[in-house]
Amino acid sequence: MWTPALLDDADTVTGRLVSALRRDIAEGRLSPGTKLPPHRELAHRLGIGIGTVTASYAEAARQGLLTAQVGRGSFVAEAAALPAGPILMGQNIPPLAPSARRFSATLTKLRNRADLTDQLTYAPAAGHDTHRRLGAIWLRQTSGMDAADPKRLIVTTGAQQAMTLAVDTLCRPGDTIVTEAATYFGIRSIAQAGGYKVRGLAMDQEGLLPDALERAAAQGARVLYTLPTLQNPTGRTMSAARRADIAGIARKYGLWIIEDDIYSAFALGNSPPPLSLHAPERSFYINGTSKALAPGLRTGYLLVPDADHLERVLRLIRARIYAPATMGAMIASQWIEDGSAAEIVSEMQAEMQQRGAIARRMLGDVMELPADPRCPHIWLPMPELAAERMAARALRAGVEVTPPSAPVVDPDLISGVRVCVGAIADHRQVESALRIIAMSMTSEVSDRVEAVV
Repeated sequence: MWTPALLDDADTVTGRLVSALRRDIAEGRLSPGTKLPPHRELAHRLGIGIGTVTASYAEAARQGLLTAQVGRGSFVAEAAALPAGPILMGQNIPPLAPSARRFSATLTKLRNRADLTDQLTYAPAAGHDTHRRLGAIWLRQTSGMDAADPKRLIVTTGAQQAMTLAVDTLCRPGDTIVTEAATYFGIRSIAQAGGYKVRGLAMDQEGLLPDALERAAAQGARVLYTLPTLQNPTGRTMSAARRADIAGIARKYGLWIIEDDIYSAFALGNSPPPLSLHAPERSFYINGTSKALAPGLRTGYLLVPDADHLERVLRLIRARIYAPATMGAMIASQWIEDGSAAEIVSEMQAEMQQRGAIARRMLGDVMELPADPRCPHIWLPMPELAAERMAARALRAGVEVTPPSAPVVDPDLISGVRVCVGAIADHRQVESALRIIAMSMTSEVSDRVEAVV
């Protein structure tokens, strides 16, 4: 009969028992179909309450580790039902089902396009005119960027490349880029590769604080990188007044703005127009399809302020890649043109609304409520050391979250853990993963979570 070893890898006995079951299955000590001890017998053997065993078996069943048969008992699930590896909640991508359902039909449509073979040759450095025109339509549809001029729009290989082009156009080695105290870790990678410095600034519930930005600008900062809508990782959104204040500071000090609006589609109808509209002459605006449609399209859009900066960016493109890729942009453009993109966004929003509700139910007040319930990432504020311990416990229990240090620029100002709920296949697995996360927190927080769930 199974006698599990309860290790100190969770903050509750229930969590330790589920972890032991997962570990013994993974290491072959329990094979598929093995009958597990009755609740009362295992409780007596381990010296724990029968209610704890009952809760552990129920959680293990929710995670697909065992099956319960009335009148017969509990059995280790068949191998095909077991998780193949850690549940990935560290990668911020949308649910792919809406795009996947349309993909084959889209390829059929593309076969009949008169311009199909045009995609096989080099595109202009800014992208094909058709892709630029439809990209401008995408910006207007998903973010309210009504001033999107296709002549100032560059099609890029994802928003990350758009970020790199903007930073390298505006910065010289040694320059400082200011950001929110916690931000998308990709900007730190860009800065490291280019020899730039990154400085995190204080935030409140609307994101970046204008006073903190003004102090940094007065001290010589030249470039601001910001995510004003559903800020990554916190899910906070700047009000229209805050955006106007930030733009005013940029004008006063000659500060350049790089606005990353990649999450605008998740907050459609529930957020102000882009920050860039308040200072278009000082703004590089970035959006794309990776978060809202499918990351594999690798299609981003960079809107530059004027013809001079357009030419400077195009020189970088010609020097580094010569011409942008066309296949992903062709699919994205097809979806924008035939209305599929709008349908995918609508379905994605409804799905994320449901996942957000699951997160609020499972995590309660330990999560910071995002500015929009459709936000694909959840912020769990906690001290730096607690965040590291929580991430390690979750991984041992089978859930991988974003490394706590990845998005944090200034740990003296903010710390916590980002959890992404878009990549998981179904609601059942979302619920199981969030339950593991709840149990992976410090004992004080875990008690609060268990009271909620």
